[in-house]
Amino acid sequence: MKRVTPQGAGSSRWRTLSGWSLTWVFLVTPLIAWLAPLTFAPVVTLAGLLSVPTYRIDDADRPAAIAILVMVVWACVSTVWSPYIPKSIWQSTAAKLVIECVVYGALVVAARQGTPRSRHWLMRALVYGMSLLGALMLVEAATGAILYQHIRLWTGDPIRPDLAVKNVAQGLFILTLFAPPAIVAGQRLGIGWWAAVPILAGIVWPAHVFGYDAPFVALVVAGVAMGMVWLWPRVGPRILASIAAIFFLTAPAVVWGLRRMGWYDALQDQVSRSWSERMGYWAYAQEWISDEPARGWGLDASRMFAPGIQLHPHDAALQIWLELGLIGAVAAAVVWVALFAGLHRDRPDPRVAASAGCGAVYLTFNAFSFGVWQEWWVALAAMACAICIALQRQGHVLR
Repeated sequence: MKRVTPQGAGSSRWRTLSGWSLTWVFLVTPLIAWLAPLTFAPVVTLAGLLSVPTYRIDDADRPAAIAILVMVVWACVSTVWSPYIPKSIWQSTAAKLVIECVVYGALVVAARQGTPRSRHWLMRALVYGMSLLGALMLVEAATGAILYQHIRLWTGDPIRPDLAVKNVAQGLFILTLFAPPAIVAGQRLGIGWWAAVPILAGIVWPAHVFGYDAPFVALVVAGVAMGMVWLWPRVGPRILASIAAIFFLTAPAVVWGLRRMGWYDALQDQVSRSWSERMGYWAYAQEWISDEPARGWGLDASRMFAPGIQLHPHDAALQIWLELGLIGAVAAAVVWVALFAGLHRDRPDPRVAASAGCGAVYLTFNAFSFGVWQEWWVALAAMACAICIALQRQGHVLR
């Protein structure tokens, strides 16, 4: 009989706790996504802290982990010449990135630590949580975010209806991100594909009502990515990895080329106001990137380029080029190549296809919507990686 030492028992308890910590995060995800998405940062940080004692980087993780480490170190170094100077350590993106490397990375590792039962309940939390979030989005779309407005009123913090709709619509991005793994997890749990109904309906109709294009685009991209990985399990992930690398390495050149040919301005005149503003940010970013292509302008320099750019360029590749230059762009490309290329398999697997779809959604939103360093958005990246790892380790229905 194998004897369990006190140290071994303690390690086992930490692994069990770290596995359940991820389940706890997804239990509260629908409410956070609906009411306060920024809260994802402290929630994921707390769960990650519980997982730090079990932190271990496997061989398969090393390419992405090394690239992330290079990017974070270079980001910290770039603060030396960045025009943006934080007022306190609490506003320092460099300090936050160092902390996130540890605690968010620990949460991703926690996805491997759980028991079959904790993973089972994690999948249930994911499926039912996303179904609930989809239902909430449908109700808010039908009522003009009336539930959200009432909650703000009850808490003594009333809000204008238009701002309420804007805040509630952030939940669409989170629902779209976790839709692929949630739908596949539902099938693995024996629910069938019924979970897809509230989830997809909770994306499509509210996005139309609220006037948001990005969730539609992300759904299409996710479907294409999932199809590629399902049809070509060996080649599909490598194609996605190549696309991600091209995106990060050539973004400034693409904008420059389109502007030189005159197509960029012509297209900017034809699109909606929100897309026109984005394209304006991209054009300004490309011009400033050309001044410092190698080292970039420094971490958070995007904040200092108003009015040409408001906060960030709304494109991950351009923001990284602008702030961290070629070194940062190469590191980002390596991260995404490692993530997508690591999904290659010998035979089709819906869990792997769902992971590719989840990654494609995150990359799509990064290309159009959010700043690279936003804490809550980075926290969602850790959650997405963790849930995809757990899904790939999940077996059939646990009775």
